[in-house]
Amino acid sequence: MQKPVASEKAESGTIVETTIPSRLDRLPFGRFHVLVIAALGITWILDGLEVTLVGAIAGALKESPALRFTNTDVGITNSAYLAGAVLGGLFFGWLTDRLGRKKLFFITLTTYMIATIATSFSWNLLSFSLFRFFTGAGIGGEYTAVNSTIQELVPARYRGWTDLSINGSFWLGAALGALGSVVLLNSALIPSDMGWRLTFLIGGGLSAFIFLLRLWIPESPRWLITHGLAEKAEKIIGDIEARFHRENHFLNDGEIKTTRLKTRTHTPLWEVATSILKTHRERAIVGFALMTAQAYFYNAIFFTYALVLSSFYGVRTDKIGWYLLPFAAGNFLGPLILGRLFDIWGRRPMLIMTYSVSGVLLAVTGYLFAANLVSYSTLTIAWVIVFFFGSAASSSAYLTVSESFPLEVRAFAISLFYAVGTGVGGVIGPAFLAHLIDTGSRDSVFIGYLIGTVLMLSAAVIAWLKAAAAEGKPLEQVARPLSLADE
Repeated sequence: MQKPVASEKAESGTIVETTIPSRLDRLPFGRFHVLVIAALGITWILDGLEVTLVGAIAGALKESPALRFTNTDVGITNSAYLAGAVLGGLFFGWLTDRLGRKKLFFITLTTYMIATIATSFSWNLLSFSLFRFFTGAGIGGEYTAVNSTIQELVPARYRGWTDLSINGSFWLGAALGALGSVVLLNSALIPSDMGWRLTFLIGGGLSAFIFLLRLWIPESPRWLITHGLAEKAEKIIGDIEARFHRENHFLNDGEIKTTRLKTRTHTPLWEVATSILKTHRERAIVGFALMTAQAYFYNAIFFTYALVLSSFYGVRTDKIGWYLLPFAAGNFLGPLILGRLFDIWGRRPMLIMTYSVSGVLLAVTGYLFAANLVSYSTLTIAWVIVFFFGSAASSSAYLTVSESFPLEVRAFAISLFYAVGTGVGGVIGPAFLAHLIDTGSRDSVFIGYLIGTVLMLSAAVIAWLKAAAAEGKPLEQVARPLSLADE
């Protein structure tokens, strides 16, 4: 078996002949990948927990003697969380490409843990919004560090289904948040001003467990080899292969190919910008369209779902969690069931299908709501159907962005499109729709939903015209590494 040829010194310009990318892609799907998914994919569970908790406790925040938020205040705090995710994603994404995947997914998790615990001690709108901002920064950073690590460790033939399933696990966190809110917001069990504070401690406790779970996750061998750390990369891939041999898996040496790379200590920002905005301009357009559409679609609707239930249907705060559970189930099952088709049918057909179907169903549901033709129960059923497809669409946006750009800029690309998409579609959306709900007009809320429909259908058209066929291809084939040495 070929070994990488390089010194352990991280010096720019050293030519490395490596088989590591090919050896990672030839692996069967095994226990190692399950553990990676469990330790890293739990990020989406945390995000789902955060989003659901704040959605479910919206009424409690309005009734809290210490806070007494209005619907607009709730929208502002949601936007503060998303603004933190935008800026945190950009900052931590840049660091992830420079310092490595493993260092950053510990830093971002710690940021989240401290901030979410601090939120439980909030005393007014400013403090609550500030702590939510830093909670979002931790989650935004997690997206970049974790997505890039998973992409670089999972074999190409399983990348689509794995990525969508992991992103769909957001809704396991949503279900956990919904169940937690049902208990913690029950004033018969817990004082009303204490229940919403305790909900944030769920995320803090869970993140401490995740910290321990991640200790054994290795650094990405692909990142190490491009940064001149060939011996470390070889040891990691050797340990991974030894694990598969112990589990009686057959590894075909005939599938191994050699890649020649020129090592670098870092990638200058001008080269990052050139790669994303010039060399891969069409992919950048696709990424921006997909991320913006799904950010508005999800954040504007889900963040304000509890407000719709309480404002238009009079659903009690401590009962809202029960209506979030079926909503979460549909969202989780969508990527899990449809995800395999992204590897079988292909990226472009599935992007077109999921974005267009969810956009049309959103418009239909919005019309039924505006015409007062649905009860709170049937509205929930409608949202389950809409987001079965919408969740797969949203998850596929992260898949598309994370595999469309070279390894050297992958984390920053994820953070950039997450930041721009969330900034345009996510930060504005919740505050805007909360304001529409405050008007008390169903027709006004319907207009907010129609904006989501237009964005989703526009993204489907752009995917049809420009999306790349990345299914089953190694990452190095989908996007040529900047460090690839010419033959």
